[in-house]
Amino acid sequence: MILLIWVKYKIKKISILRYITQLLFFLLILYLSIIGVWKGVLLLVIFGITLFFGRFFCGWICPFGLYMDTVTLLRRYLGIPYWLLPKNLNQTLHKTRYVVAFMILLLALPSFILGSTGLLELTNFIWLRPPFIPYTIFLGPLQPIILPWQPPFGALFEINGIYFTYPYAGEILMYLQKSGFALPLAAIFVGVTLGASFKIRRFWCRFCPTGISFAAINRTKQFQVLPLLSLDKDGEKCTKCGICKRVCPVQVTEIYEKKTGKIATSMCMLCLRCVEMCPQKNCLRLKMANKVI
Repeated sequence: MILLIWVKYKIKKISILRYITQLLFFLLILYLSIIGVWKGVLLLVIFGITLFFGRFFCGWICPFGLYMDTVTLLRRYLGIPYWLLPKNLNQTLHKTRYVVAFMILLLALPSFILGSTGLLELTNFIWLRPPFIPYTIFLGPLQPIILPWQPPFGALFEINGIYFTYPYAGEILMYLQKSGFALPLAAIFVGVTLGASFKIRRFWCRFCPTGISFAAINRTKQFQVLPLLSLDKDGEKCTKCGICKRVCPVQVTEIYEKKTGKIATSMCMLCLRCVEMCPQKNCLRLKMANKVI
């Protein structure tokens, strides 16, 4: 009974704070889209955040994550249960992020190998101009769904000067514009990702190349301190109730399986859902450079 009362009144505080934070960053990103920013620099900032703070960007900033979390709120309101992916399938899908990211990075290499682009032209990276245009795919999750001007890669539709688009829709419209199937495929992508996110929490986060984590380099001695922001578990307080792994949107099981210490998995988005749901005080904690925050 005590546990049920605790859950009823305590489990929403971090989730509400995170959702408000996502909304604020959405407005900021919308503003940056309107005034125009150096896309290459923005991309480096995102990867820098991931390097030093883990996948904090995915859990608290990413607009695409906000859209999926909104779909989840709708599902909860309707009282519809979600689906869990098999553990092996879930882990395999997470690993595809690195494959997709590596393939995108390779797209700019032919221009250098063939000599059509020299090293002195790397300033084009600042605006992600040729040959770096494919790298705009990494910025796909930042795409606001409503814009007061036509996005450079195209929009799904327009109403009275307001353009409606969706993450990665512009890239689909640009790369497939000569096929005649660009708009239908973009619409299918929207339907599939939203539909899947309705039943599978944070569905796209399992594929997203922008969400790659550099946690793998932590295994080397020189980078063991990274990322600075991480979850920590006090094994002495853990009762193995299993709540942490059940509430995780991306089904991270390392939090439950690890006995004690830092949770270093690259799958964790630091959404802190496990922290607010854990019934044992200070069993799970968020640390910044080994200091509890």
